[in-house]
Amino acid sequence: MNSVSEEGERLQKVMAAAGVASRRVSENMIAAGRVTVNGEPVTEPGRRVLATDLVSVDGVAVQLDVSKRYIMLNKPVGVVSSLADENGRPDLRQFTKAYDERMYNVGRLDAQTSGLLVLTNDGELAHVLAHPSFGVSKTYIAKVSGAVSAQTISKLTRGIELDDGPIAADRARALGAASAGAASTGAGSAGAASARATLVELTLHSGRNRIVRRMMDAVGHPVIELVRRQFGLHLGSLPIGGMRDLTSVELGALLTIVRDAASTAGTAGTAGTASAAASASTADTASTDHGDG
Repeated sequence: MNSVSEEGERLQKVMAAAGVASRRVSENMIAAGRVTVNGEPVTEPGRRVLATDLVSVDGVAVQLDVSKRYIMLNKPVGVVSSLADENGRPDLRQFTKAYDERMYNVGRLDAQTSGLLVLTNDGELAHVLAHPSFGVSKTYIAKVSGAVSAQTISKLTRGIELDDGPIAADRARALGAASAGAASTGAGSAGAASARATLVELTLHSGRNRIVRRMMDAVGHPVIELVRRQFGLHLGSLPIGGMRDLTSVELGALLTIVRDAASTAGTAGTAGTASAAASASTADTASTDHGDG
């Protein structure tokens, strides 16, 4: 107990440093019983915490380690999800070179798929987000050939058989007839029944290679354009090629996913995730166009 009270920083100070609120407002949050440390409610602002302690506010995780970086990238088409492409193609180094930290991508998108990627130096978060066993859902907007019927949408959610086994979308819906550039915005229009191309929204948690493209091929509607709009957080209005730090709300939501997953899986399931995530990111993407979508 002495080590808790005599080491570390005061709780309201670290909350302020993490961007939760000012010290005064943080003190009020603590006094109101809205803050927990390692799962236990704390009502005394003088409580000291270490960087390894798990702090939450209103059930949402707070990152105390200020050395961690979390970047949202809207990856353009033509960029390989690699930090060192051996074939000399455009890769993610053009986006990570501005950071002193060793950043790596969470999961993958194939070269012809644009959309949301998270870049981070947080190995545990990278491991949980990228591994399909943790069930983090991903939402894609696909511009596909032809008019997609309600029966086809139902087939996608009931499940189809691919070469590497069965797969079913968690959710699927047709957004309407596609216009030029519609996949990047998700804006469709009425009249899908006579459309030459349709916008389809698919949500799934599989991490299998090129899974959306293969699913749509299997139901007779090849993908023309594909964008990942959501992966634990939403791409929003970030332009293609744009990048930004996650907001404190977005980061809190992702860290809560990680902590909940770790709690469910147990400590054995998340041990060594930093090195595993870093090596997986490099091994899976260094010399291939393979990736989600």
